[in-house]
Amino acid sequence: MSGSYLLDPLVFLIQTLFGLYIAVVAIRFLLQWVRADFYNPLSQFVVRITTPVLRPLRRVIPGYGGLDLAALVLIWLLSTVQLGLMALVVGLERSLFGAPLWAIPSMVELFINILLFSVLIRAILSWINPDPYNPAAALLDRLTAPVMRPAQRVIRPIGGIDLAPLVVIIGLVLLNMLLLPPLKWLVASPF
Repeated sequence: MSGSYLLDPLVFLIQTLFGLYIAVVAIRFLLQWVRADFYNPLSQFVVRITTPVLRPLRRVIPGYGGLDLAALVLIWLLSTVQLGLMALVVGLERSLFGAPLWAIPSMVELFINILLFSVLIRAILSWINPDPYNPAAALLDRLTAPVMRPAQRVIRPIGGIDLAPLVVIIGLVLLNMLLLPPLKWLVASPF
């Protein structure tokens, strides 16, 4: 009784603590990829909390073509540890060696979800017409531009309402639904 009683809170803590930091590192990777303004206060926050861990990795893993490969490796390593700890907690010790492979669909899901929620937040902010100089609005605009621009070229606003975010959100949810199950099956992920 006590083992199962503490199981869910422990899994929750592992997912939350690792998940938050992994998400921040993933956001840093995406911000570098889209060449966001790193003088933005929100970018500075992301840089400050990720640099201490990324700096030593960058000495070993250089970037390539403008991509921060050290950040990708860090995301993969942290996801592997997170999933390994979760496997231990729920009693999957025998399949623990699968954690490095389980991390791959986890990373794909993370990047899709970051883009999905960024587009959603950007759409909501557009309804309340925020200050265009707001640091959050500027970062969201830059972060979502690679997925929003193609949709906005094809789908013009109708009566002043931009339906492109809706189409992008539907596309990202479909991508999540179609891509993740086969990936998880392929790596035999229990999570």
